[in-house]
Amino acid sequence: MKIKRFGVSLDESLVSALDEFVVESKFPNRSQAIRALIKDYLVKDNWDQDKLVAGAVVLVYDHHKRDLNNKLTHVQHDFHHLILSTQHIHLSHHLCLETISIKGKASELKALSDQMVGIKGIHHGKLVMTDLE
Repeated sequence: MKIKRFGVSLDESLVSALDEFVVESKFPNRSQAIRALIKDYLVKDNWDQDKLVAGAVVLVYDHHKRDLNNKLTHVQHDFHHLILSTQHIHLSHHLCLETISIKGKASELKALSDQMVGIKGIHHGKLVMTDLE
């Protein structure tokens, strides 16, 4: 990858906001922060254009909740073509953390995530997507 240098003109308030972002996010410099912001924008653009993306659905739930595991398994079988792998971790006697690695069109991954997160008994769920470039 070839690095291209260029100048950017910003008003003071934007520079201050950028510097706060650099410190809060623990970036080594402004360039890294700007790279991250641009990459976030490009990833979101790929989601909006329903392009091929990869990601993970992260779920926290009580595995003792009646029929929850069966419902999760059923949804995952309905979307088997999108699922690359799953990881199941026991956080405590009752709580489990499940991470489902996925790849497909953004709209399909969102549909999969929405169905799983919407199951009664899920304490918390989140979809994280990135592009494939």
